[in-house]
Amino acid sequence: RGEASEIARKAYQEGFRNFLAVGGDGTSFEILNGLFPEASDPAGRVALGFLPLGTGNSFLRDFTVQGVEHTLAALRDKKRRACDVIRLRHANGELYFINLLSLGFPADVGETANREFKRWGELGYIFAVFTRLIGLKHLSFPHRLDSAENLNQEPALFLSFSNSKFTGGKMMIAPKADPTDGLIEYVRWAPVTRLNLLKNFSGLFTGKHIEHPLASRAAAKRVEFRLDGPVNVMIDGEILNLECRSLEILPGAFDAIV
Repeated sequence: RGEASEIARKAYQEGFRNFLAVGGDGTSFEILNGLFPEASDPAGRVALGFLPLGTGNSFLRDFTVQGVEHTLAALRDKKRRACDVIRLRHANGELYFINLLSLGFPADVGETANREFKRWGELGYIFAVFTRLIGLKHLSFPHRLDSAENLNQEPALFLSFSNSKFTGGKMMIAPKADPTDGLIEYVRWAPVTRLNLLKNFSGLFTGKHIEHPLASRAAAKRVEFRLDGPVNVMIDGEILNLECRSLEILPGAFDAIV
């Protein structure tokens, strides 16, 4: 754990600017955090490709469902596309991500999936969903988007702040997200009963869930948090316990080899 960050950081210092993540979303997350914040300097711009051999491989799905074949073709043809990066500032430092950050139910599901069902791959996320339904909670995560006057302190099933559409492989948490638009896609679900959540569960794979009356979405460039302390956070497939302070978009900060 963390070794990919060390390898990427050392390579960047040695002058390398082209990287290939062989794994899943967690691998690319580690590489990204070995490259940034130094790579945010236009003079040190980096390119990152994705050979999807991990559990989720969510980010690449925004561009293709062909997986390995698409990546090999993109490498051969030198195809690149400028993509955004989101910076998270928390109580103990900062992190960078390209997929999403979630608080609440998805973070709890991710923690359970990693701890209990990781060997099952994408199916493990579904097992974890039903496991977490038993102890379903609705918590408040005080936050505000951009220059909103008031904090949103209402309890929620989850909050998601996305750069790309997918998570957990094929779950489309943020169907309107675009990793090239310079915006953070915000999705919130108000408290929901277990039965209602089960009825709408299939919508997580099609994006239809955001059409539910309990769901809301918006786009922002910056998010401010006022949390009382650390909480479970799912960030690009990794589960961490962090006291989030803010999110901000870094438009077109790296080149995706896609």
